[in-house]
Amino acid sequence: MTQAPSAAAASTRPSAPLWQKLLPFAITAVCLVILYSRLEGAAARQGMGLVPYLAGIFARVSWFRWLALMIPYCVLFFLIDTLILWKVVNWFNTKIGYAELIPVRGASYILSIVNEQVSKGAVGLYLNRRANVPGWEVGSSMLFIMVCEIYYLLIWATIGVFAQWDKFPEVFHAIPSTAAAGVVVFTLSHLYFSGRIAKGLTLREKPIFHAFRKATAGNYLSVVLMRSPALVSAAVVYMFALRLFGVEAGFGEMLGYLPVIFFGAATPGPMRSVAILLWVLLFPDNPGEMTAFGFVQHNFFILFNAGMGLIFIKRATQDLFGPSSPAGA
Repeated sequence: MTQAPSAAAASTRPSAPLWQKLLPFAITAVCLVILYSRLEGAAARQGMGLVPYLAGIFARVSWFRWLALMIPYCVLFFLIDTLILWKVVNWFNTKIGYAELIPVRGASYILSIVNEQVSKGAVGLYLNRRANVPGWEVGSSMLFIMVCEIYYLLIWATIGVFAQWDKFPEVFHAIPSTAAAGVVVFTLSHLYFSGRIAKGLTLREKPIFHAFRKATAGNYLSVVLMRSPALVSAAVVYMFALRLFGVEAGFGEMLGYLPVIFFGAATPGPMRSVAILLWVLLFPDNPGEMTAFGFVQHNFFILFNAGMGLIFIKRATQDLFGPSSPAGA
């Protein structure tokens, strides 16, 4: 009889190399050094210390007007985010009401402080517990949403770059080529998972690819279209919010910048600090304003969503840890 691996054997599994553990900290440190040097230089040119320089930037912002922009945007994002989750779950897993998903999606934003994908895991646990959806199938739907989000950001970044080609740094000009490669990858992947090519390869039969086997091209397009109002709204909100910091940028520019920055901010590890640094690199004449802008925009979005999650945490906890029952029971 085959024995299960012992605890000792499990403990001997090789851990990640030291350089992999240190890399996120190294990248973060490099970002902070670059930011500090840019900010210190800007403060020195104005004959000020770094702290008074940054304090002056924060003091000039009309925070009431800023909140009037950001709060409705965060609420709209939450409603659209829940809509997408609801549609995907109903396509691939089980029939469940939109209102039933609002508490768990809201509460999962608390985990988004750590990582967005961890929050999706909490949603998966809820569906497994309350709707008796097999764990791997839930994971497949969450993975499907992640893939759709990548293509959604790539599509809008390409549109933005083409619309404002001359205003973008040259590195952004590689986005359309990346999008073209993404189209090829998507086409081949969709043909494979739908069973039209490489029929001898059985990888598609694994439970984690459940959603991809069932998905039609229309499902992918529907998610992109449902998510798009959030990005268009973000471009408008960020454009006006940036003006409150004394910096001008057009709607087309924001439509190109935001998908790249959002993608970086959603990536695990040190990429949130990279995303904040990117604002400074995109607007090099206003390092202080862009550092403040990038910091408050990103952190307010994360923390406000988590605050909304606190409203739903009691209900979500009751639903998650109460007696399991089929959805809608």
